[in-house]
Amino acid sequence: MHKPLPAGDAALFRGPMPRYAQLADIFRQRIARNRWPQGTKLPTLEALMREFGVARVTVRQAMELLARDGLVSAERGRGTFVMAQPVRDRGLRLETSLQALADVYRNDTPNLTLIEEAAATPQLFERDGAPASAYRFMRRVHSRNGETYCVISIFLDERVFRMAPRRFRRETVIPVLLDLPRVTVARAWQTLEIGTADVTVARHLDIPANAPVAEVRRVCQDQRGTVIYLGEVTYRGDYIHLEMDLKP
Repeated sequence: MHKPLPAGDAALFRGPMPRYAQLADIFRQRIARNRWPQGTKLPTLEALMREFGVARVTVRQAMELLARDGLVSAERGRGTFVMAQPVRDRGLRLETSLQALADVYRNDTPNLTLIEEAAATPQLFERDGAPASAYRFMRRVHSRNGETYCVISIFLDERVFRMAPRRFRRETVIPVLLDLPRVTVARAWQTLEIGTADVTVARHLDIPANAPVAEVRRVCQDQRGTVIYLGEVTYRGDYIHLEMDLKP
């Protein structure tokens, strides 16, 4: 669920881009991140007007942009539905090891603020693997020296979470996962994409909506091919620094 914004929220639409174009980008991100999966019936115009504090014509114009790209389609008497995912013809592959990532996190001790915890089912792609029977969802922000630099959505296999609930709530996930003797991570990978902050992320990171961000998606499978961990991390753009060894 997306919490409604106060009408006319000035923090939502900054910059020279027209409001309807910014709103279309926000909608496009929700589709791309599978928060509005293909086939989903979108909220009504009235609901979106209330959520974003904008006029009906602004929502209509935003939807028209998505329809022009083939992402949504309006059906008379039924509503508007998601038809496709945005085309992603570019990708960046980061080669590292899970152990190296864990070692980095062991030496990094940010302040972790848990803002939500519940039972929830992640949106998984077919390539991710088989879903676990139940997941523990945690959403939190990481900060350092009083400045928030990332917001992360964590989905942990409930069986794994119960092995060390206190540590999973208080520490970064990857080192804890590798410390558990009864858990074997057979396969893991991550992807990184450059995007822009939606309204919720912008508020947590204290940046304008549509500011540049880096979106990292991490997946860990066990020996049976079950997804035991999914992490969706959004970093402030000004906190990103990539350094990779280039093998001759």
